[in-house]
Amino acid sequence: MFQHDAMSLGETIAAIQPPDEAAERAARARLDSLTKPPGSLGRLEEIVARYAACRGDGSARMGRGAILVFVADHGVAEAGVSAYPQAVTVEMLRNIGAGGAAISVLARRFGYDLRVTDVGVATDTSLTPFAGVTYARVGTGTKNFLSGPAMTQAQARRALEVGIESARSTAAARATLIGIGEMGIANSTSAAALLALTTGLAPAQLVGRGTGVDDTGLQRKVAAVEAAIARHRAAAGNGIDLLAAVGGFELAAMAGACLGAAAARAPIVVDGFIATAAAAVAIKIAPQARDYMFFSHRSAEGGHALALRSLAAAPMLDLGMRLGEGTGAALAMNLVESALALFHQMATFASAGVSGKLE
Repeated sequence: MFQHDAMSLGETIAAIQPPDEAAERAARARLDSLTKPPGSLGRLEEIVARYAACRGDGSARMGRGAILVFVADHGVAEAGVSAYPQAVTVEMLRNIGAGGAAISVLARRFGYDLRVTDVGVATDTSLTPFAGVTYARVGTGTKNFLSGPAMTQAQARRALEVGIESARSTAAARATLIGIGEMGIANSTSAAALLALTTGLAPAQLVGRGTGVDDTGLQRKVAAVEAAIARHRAAAGNGIDLLAAVGGFELAAMAGACLGAAAARAPIVVDGFIATAAAAVAIKIAPQARDYMFFSHRSAEGGHALALRSLAAAPMLDLGMRLGEGTGAALAMNLVESALALFHQMATFASAGVSGKLE
């Protein structure tokens, strides 16, 4: 279990520093010295420069990669917004921890540390814990936000601090690139409500089919998000209020991980639609955290492309994926590492004896 310091959220926000411009300039100077036309690696060069700035390290040293997957249940599931029963959450918690989920495969493939945390699954398995799972439970799932707040303010802060501590401990274990992902039946409904309240986009523009609901299920989701906005509109101005009103424990934990990673100068790679909702809340809480976020892919879920545009976020990949779990983040992290490998291992014009550009 994590220990929760009541001051850790405030301390974390205060610790987030601007990216290091001198480190970025140093990285760009080396990129321009490599045996290639200037700028010819396109966005890969921007990725390296941003990574160096986030790390405060012009040499852009690579450490370990880690994926943080947070799992929790949602009371709004009782409104029939998912094609799968809530029991799937605990079953997938076991599957991810045991190594059988898509994110488990990708983490193994890329050599990433996979940290799976139960932040509030309805079924409590902590007394007979699943292999590969950390327990930091805030509750047994949220309440149905159609009839009241999803959680208390205290629960929202505690869930944020679970994510903060997870990111901090991961960075302390020499991770220099951290991805976030999630699992929780009905969490795409919660994410759509958060994004509608943070971006002003209409629910019908944001709501997607999630686990694969039919047309009737999609209409129920849109109606649920519209009702949530009408009920909780007053929460839109404050990130913690937003989480308490319509969030989920795993969404709050991902938002906390964004803050904790930024405070530790570790670039955070945001997964898809649901992780983007968490990132949007983190930005609401601490706008300076935005500089540390790398958006992994454009999900096929709902209005993810519109949500990304509202955050001025350019995703690295577009593969038609909408699985979640951190799968898009893992693939994009491998792309970041490939960019860093080019930066470190390519010869310079001087070292290779290659003539530079004509003056």
